[in-house]
Amino acid sequence: MTSSPKSVRLHIGFFGRMNVGKSSLMNYLAGQEVAITSDVPGTTTDVVEKPVEWLPLGPVVFLDTAGLDDASELAAARMEKMNAARRRTDVAILVVEAGGWTAHEERLLAELRAARTPVLLVFNKSDVRAPDAAEQAAARARVDEVAIVSCRRPDERETAVRAIKEAVGRLAPAEFSRPPPLVSDLLPAGGLLAMVVPIDLQAPKGRLILPQVQTLREALDSDAAALVVKEREYAEFLTRLNRPPDLVVCDSQVVQKMVADTPRGVKCTTFSILFARAKGDLALATRGAAALARCRDGDRVLVAEACSHHALEDDIGRVKLPRWLRQYSGARLQVDVCAGRDYPARLADYRVVIHCGGCMLNRREMLSRQEQARAAGVAITNYGVAIAFLQGVLERVLEPFPAARNAFRAEAVNQHPTTNN
Repeated sequence: MTSSPKSVRLHIGFFGRMNVGKSSLMNYLAGQEVAITSDVPGTTTDVVEKPVEWLPLGPVVFLDTAGLDDASELAAARMEKMNAARRRTDVAILVVEAGGWTAHEERLLAELRAARTPVLLVFNKSDVRAPDAAEQAAARARVDEVAIVSCRRPDERETAVRAIKEAVGRLAPAEFSRPPPLVSDLLPAGGLLAMVVPIDLQAPKGRLILPQVQTLREALDSDAAALVVKEREYAEFLTRLNRPPDLVVCDSQVVQKMVADTPRGVKCTTFSILFARAKGDLALATRGAAALARCRDGDRVLVAEACSHHALEDDIGRVKLPRWLRQYSGARLQVDVCAGRDYPARLADYRVVIHCGGCMLNRREMLSRQEQARAAGVAITNYGVAIAFLQGVLERVLEPFPAARNAFRAEAVNQHPTTNN
């Protein structure tokens, strides 16, 4: 059940006022007691996540949120958690009772519409009161799909769950069934992928990290072969091949050495850049890299990590990136770090945001984070893009992505006429 990472699962968010039965509906659809339920308003105080294999849709994540009308002392914090869940929701299930449409639902629906999140409106507690024809018609005019259920009718569960699954399936974004590629469009059938993987203190014991595993799996699914090698042995192994690889992908920390060892004419990039394309807007990230040349004394830079991990002595986001950026700019910079689900509501104070590859985020959340930065007028780039820029090899590792490379060139020319990277 938990074999598929959350980042590749369809995220289904449950929203509504207190006591409309959001948690009960989630348990009803999951077929198990996922969330605590009671008649006491405000039982759900934080976002509850539950990975579920929800056939025939496949792997999904249910997100149960606090009530929209929470007026407790912690309401502001709970609403921020709810909004964070909303930003990563692929399909929203808005739960109401018949006759219960209020300004709270209207406000949430406007936010979901602004984010282009599809909405399924579920009238719950239909055993107490079912919506009449006029209310159903008004609901269908507001949202994408409408369903009517009662979680207290177990005999109707199979029919109700099937109807909701079908509605969610119709609303699911196309990328859920056809996810953006990592390397499948860059490799011919029968081609060869070379993966340069450093094994250092940050490498997990006995396994590869998620971006490496997903890239390898996609190469195999594309009927390509893969050579996995450490950076120290990479150049020597190239001499053993009877033809060069079709694509070389490396960890960003060794990008300079990989580029130096890779023959001209062989396309190469980094895992982080692959994920910048698959999870978000790569062209926006490359344009954001040009802003790194504008850093001056006193500027603030945000390093955003999507996962929470124990930072080691030479951590790439907390130690290496700030060091490389200060060396490049020669400026005294304030570098802040946020990790996991934390992402500052106020971004306008920063010169630039440098985001990780986002392998732990779904595409909608990464795009939402990029949009928040863009709306605040703040440049946003990506670990791999930023590191390649700072080490002078960005255009080389963007060769597989000409549109993104052209976007970087245009931004560099517009803002830094003397930049030659």
